[in-house]
Amino acid sequence: MKRSLPVAMAVAVCVALISVPGVGAQASLNVAFLPKQVNNPYFDVAANGAMQAAKELNGQFKQVGPSEATGAAQVPFIQDLTTQKVSAIVVSAADPDAIAPSLRAARQASIKVVGYDSSPAEGAYDVFVNQADTQGIGQSLVQMACDEAPNCTGDIAVLSATSTATNQNAWIDVMKQTLQQPQYSGLNLVDVVYGNDDDQTSQQQAQGLLQAHAGLQVIVSPTTVGIAAAAKVLEDTGSAGTVQLTGLGTPNSLRAYVKDGTIKEFALWNVQSLGYLAYYVAAKLVSGDITGAPGESFSVPTLGNYTIGDKSVVVLGPPQVFNADNIDQFNF
Repeated sequence: MKRSLPVAMAVAVCVALISVPGVGAQASLNVAFLPKQVNNPYFDVAANGAMQAAKELNGQFKQVGPSEATGAAQVPFIQDLTTQKVSAIVVSAADPDAIAPSLRAARQASIKVVGYDSSPAEGAYDVFVNQADTQGIGQSLVQMACDEAPNCTGDIAVLSATSTATNQNAWIDVMKQTLQQPQYSGLNLVDVVYGNDDDQTSQQQAQGLLQAHAGLQVIVSPTTVGIAAAAKVLEDTGSAGTVQLTGLGTPNSLRAYVKDGTIKEFALWNVQSLGYLAYYVAAKLVSGDITGAPGESFSVPTLGNYTIGDKSVVVLGPPQVFNADNIDQFNF
């Protein structure tokens, strides 16, 4: 039974609860997902994958979280889940340092902690399930910007999520390194702005980029909320076609923009598989099948074999590039 949140927390945040107990569900497998924010289509898709895993394992699943993507807003949920004594917390860190003390306390209370999507701080998790190789994502973002800019030249800008998001910051760092390579010498990164994974804020930041950089060629948005918001701004301002847009997004949210030419290509991993894998990793930690130590191997139905790497990281797989030729083959 779900515990009541303190009144102050209930006023400040939004809670989403999905329970999949199944018939005869194992009381020992009670996994809670804590995304950066609830009511975010990206995390809803990941939750679908987690629910499928819960059904297969006859376990329990619920998703809780704040309506704003901040570490401070996630902390009360971690504390509440620790009090509930769930088996495992699967968390996407909005601010890895802000939530680290609470996650460490959860681990000290014998709760397994799995990071997914955006890594918590080292020492605050048992395993981090990374959606794709950080280096590969950053390089892919630069290559897509190169593809969209005329002759791979001109000003580009980044519309990211929060300024503290582990994954986006790592990808942007790789982008900056990759832009130093000779083949990308014609591209000039003029700005990095943050929409906080909020539709309105992201739209305002996209509009700000258009106003501040008259010669802007490409906006790169490595966040599903940001890229959809930027696409709307480009259409509303008549800038689509003049300013190109690429980044990371879901096929369902960007399908119309691809078909009308606002976006020519973007990338992402299979988000449902990310949630599915993260739940399985949590279950294997709870059962003792794995400890999270580098070098351990395990298998997951439909996905295959995995080996835990350095810093206790498991990588889902390579990203998929979507365009007008293949987007209708995907439904998530």
